[in-house]
Amino acid sequence: MELACLDLEGVLIPEIWIAFAEKTGIEALKATTRDIPDYDVLMKQRLAILDEHGYGLPDIQAVIETLDPLPGAREFLDWLRERFQLVILSDTFYEFAMPLMRKLGMPTLFCHRLETDEKGRVVNYVLRQQDPKRASVKAFHSLNYRVIAAGDSYNDTTMLAEADAGILFHAPENVIREFPQFPAVHTYEDLKAEFIKASQLVNA
Repeated sequence: MELACLDLEGVLIPEIWIAFAEKTGIEALKATTRDIPDYDVLMKQRLAILDEHGYGLPDIQAVIETLDPLPGAREFLDWLRERFQLVILSDTFYEFAMPLMRKLGMPTLFCHRLETDEKGRVVNYVLRQQDPKRASVKAFHSLNYRVIAAGDSYNDTTMLAEADAGILFHAPENVIREFPQFPAVHTYEDLKAEFIKASQLVNA
């Protein structure tokens, strides 16, 4: 049995922190795992900026409510689910993602969670585990699944390497350049073709 594992932000939905940065005008919040490979460094930077400017979870959620999946994402997921089991592996947070999950047809999502105080200030983030995307793929392998994975950022590359086949999608040039072992595509039609090709290879 084959399992498709996808990243979320940048692959199926807009980058939430970038959308919030554009709404608030805080340029430093535009940094993502495409720019800063160390997730802990990135998140501590984000939480410090939120604290400095007095923004909390409700402010971010208000922006998220205005977002939609990337054009063609829902249709791509429908195509994928007809051919593979599907799990979304993301470094986002349940407190961010659920409105957009509804718009994507509620695919299974493994991600992290946030801790807030009584005023909605984000005081901490809680990782599900270290290197969770790679760990999830390893766990799926232990259940005898073959895994085809797709993502766009530095934090996806261990998942892609652990999978039976890995694909870069919508990745920036710096990530594509540093990880030439993974095919890189930029449209859902090309991503479908890579999934078909990878499925044929892992079943050969």
